[in-house]
Amino acid sequence: MPFLYNRPMTHILYGERIGKQGKLRFGCSAVLFNDNRTRVLLTRRTDNGMWCLPGGMIEAGESVAEGCEREVWEETGLKVRVTRLTGVYSDPHQVVVYPDGNQAQIVVLNFEVELLSGEPALSNETTGVDWFPIHEAMEMDLFHEHAERIRDTMAKQDAAFIR
Repeated sequence: MPFLYNRPMTHILYGERIGKQGKLRFGCSAVLFNDNRTRVLLTRRTDNGMWCLPGGMIEAGESVAEGCEREVWEETGLKVRVTRLTGVYSDPHQVVVYPDGNQAQIVVLNFEVELLSGEPALSNETTGVDWFPIHEAMEMDLFHEHAERIRDTMAKQDAAFIR
């Protein structure tokens, strides 16, 4: 029996192989640290009010790096460059349910990125953009497993985590 994970609007259902109910989609998230790697950039989602890493869906016709860089730009106003893949996350026992009722099993590619230019700014997808001390971010109620992605990025492992 599936159960509701999150808040209103975009939410996640869990259940045995529930991913079969949705379309398979590819997404990305970006971990951006400040210069001395003591703070991480988070955004606050407009759809559910939760803090998270910048990211979203990769679109047809773009590479995964281009998709990640575009998503960061759209959500934060920052130009970044992907420096490394830190993790691949998929779970056949969950499905994301969007406000329009569409469902998707998401495969997320998490990247570490570096800042090229810009100042943090809000967008129609964000109600907050801010730098948080890493220890504080790890204690927050972040959107769906984003703390794990930060932790994996901080590990500086040569190969990407596969989860």
